[in-house]
Amino acid sequence: MQHLTQPSVADDAHRLRDGPSPRLPAAESLPGQPVGRTARPGPSRSPQGARSPGSADGLPPTHTALICVALPGLAISTDQGQLNGRGLEGFYRAGRRLLARCQVRVAGREPLSVLAGMTGADSARFVGALRVSPAAGPDPDVVVERVRHAEGTERITLRSSARHPLRLPLEVALGTDLAELSAIASGNSGPEVAAGVHDSGLRWTTPTATSSVTADPSPADALASAGLLRWEFELPPGGTVSVELRVRADSTGPLRAVGRAATSPLAPARATGDDPRASALLRTSIEDLQALLLRDPAHPSDTYLGAGAPWRCGLAPAEALAAARMTLPLGTRLAAGTLRTLARTQLRGPGPQAGMIPGPRRDAGAHLPPGCTGTEATLLFPVLLAEARRWGLPDQEIRELMPAAERCLTWLRAATGDRTYLRDPQPEGPARCETQAHAHRAALLGADLLDAYDRPGGTGLRQWASELRGAFRTDFWTVDRSGGRPVAALTPDGRPLTQLGSAAVHLLDTGLLGGGEPAVGLLDKVQTEQLARLFGGPAMDSGWGLRGLGAKETGHNPFGHRGGAVRVQETALAVAGLAAAGYEKEAGGLLRGLLAAAEHFGHRLPEMFAGEQRTDGSAPLPHPAACRPAATAAASGVLLLATLAGIRPDAPARTVALRPVRSAPLGELGLTGLRVAGAPFSIRVSRLGLAMVEEAANGLQLGA
Repeated sequence: MQHLTQPSVADDAHRLRDGPSPRLPAAESLPGQPVGRTARPGPSRSPQGARSPGSADGLPPTHTALICVALPGLAISTDQGQLNGRGLEGFYRAGRRLLARCQVRVAGREPLSVLAGMTGADSARFVGALRVSPAAGPDPDVVVERVRHAEGTERITLRSSARHPLRLPLEVALGTDLAELSAIASGNSGPEVAAGVHDSGLRWTTPTATSSVTADPSPADALASAGLLRWEFELPPGGTVSVELRVRADSTGPLRAVGRAATSPLAPARATGDDPRASALLRTSIEDLQALLLRDPAHPSDTYLGAGAPWRCGLAPAEALAAARMTLPLGTRLAAGTLRTLARTQLRGPGPQAGMIPGPRRDAGAHLPPGCTGTEATLLFPVLLAEARRWGLPDQEIRELMPAAERCLTWLRAATGDRTYLRDPQPEGPARCETQAHAHRAALLGADLLDAYDRPGGTGLRQWASELRGAFRTDFWTVDRSGGRPVAALTPDGRPLTQLGSAAVHLLDTGLLGGGEPAVGLLDKVQTEQLARLFGGPAMDSGWGLRGLGAKETGHNPFGHRGGAVRVQETALAVAGLAAAGYEKEAGGLLRGLLAAAEHFGHRLPEMFAGEQRTDGSAPLPHPAACRPAATAAASGVLLLATLAGIRPDAPARTVALRPVRSAPLGELGLTGLRVAGAPFSIRVSRLGLAMVEEAANGLQLGA
């Protein structure tokens, strides 16, 4: 499987990121410069040669950054507002830094920063103040406001509250290295590029890239040697003046982010109710999902989600499929675009990999070798198609995607052969617990899909799934004094690895069949009850969410991205799976912890954060290298609220079943603007856990 894997762009000693997938649309993907798995990136340096704070030990930190996203554009800032060219600061497009420095001086001085914050997924606002009038005393009399957009604009506004007219010189110092994000991550961004005067601003050019900044109004002076634009404004008492800077890559014109298009694949859903955090979480989740949307350049009607900013702005197949699946309550268009895009990458022809969706390897922590996300993506493909059908994906689109789904299922049966378990990566790797869960779900939902379209193979898939269930409940369960636990993996020689981790959440995610019924799972009822007890216990539940590895396990590290950190997607899957299985107490505990963490993160959840134990008055510790926003984390907000409402549609049967969480952990909850069977869908859950449909497609019946 060598050609299915690549090292990560920032695959340092922590091995935090997945690498880019081969054969995927590359125009908007993060450019990759492979770094050895054991190599540690050197420190990044500013254009003046100074070491960037916090970067000497690897990736530049992201946890304190304000990251504006409108893919393929980014604008990354500190809370001071000035772009000094250090670390990740700057404007980016398609993984290249177009502008690294944007330093504002008014009357020869930098404004004192007094406020900084995100105003949306794609914009941030910074406010500074300074005292210009000699007789003003200690009070500032000029306010400098900067509004920065990921699409490549910054508006600088000066407001005077002086009693007398002011003559205010404004200087903006600009510079860039035109570096790729991969080089910045590894500390090899290089020196600044010399500027030249261009139009009403400056321009920078290398053999491989060009960028420019233009200003409106045009500056009075443009000094290329100093990278400086100058204005001089006369402000009356109470007067205001603004300058707008536009950052562009050569010959590309204005950035047109997919998420800013007139028609979005995501419905503008809203949440109301007793707990205001639900409304904030859903709103922010949808904003972040919109900001991460990308378009297949060869097929502009097909959109999908970039994995996350800033490190993984391109297509990561497993994450794109997982996020599209969690956002099905917002409509099926994103699922369809993601499936069509990945179907075009599917491996064809003879050989053991025919039918696979290519994907990179993913670090699996201290106890297991890296796993191939291509396996996960290949198994997720038919699952997403089957569930999108239940949510209302049109029949014609399903028929067009059926051949690709069949190839995925054919690969599954060929990869297992006469064996019970699917090993990942093939053929010599371990048999992972979560891989068996993905394969079992794909077999059952895939068989359901094949039957619906009169395609052969469903009976064989169900028979193999039944054999897998019988063997799994014995081979993948170890008995101990606490009541037992699932086995994380079987080594190639059959030895069980018994570390308890969050990968076991996939055992609870069985998939949706007809009539609103979940598919049967790999665990029996007693084992499921024990797993719920373990997930609700202090070793796994940090109080903020589910730890990636239990606190008592060897190798536990609260910051380990597969070794103890809270991964938002897996916590959301645990909440959904536990609620579906009837373990509402454990589901509610994890839900409340994750909502509390979301509040600390401004409701923009990162992909992961430290699994430190929650105590009175504490706050969740951010992970310095986590993507934020991240597609799966943002999609998790949608899944959590849809889980509370218990929406289980069956569009082909024109029914929808409701299984709300009876304990109503957030009190009354209303969800409006969802999509079921291609039409708006609204639901309200009372404080007693009773659900009522308020809006639905004509002819859609409430199922039993």
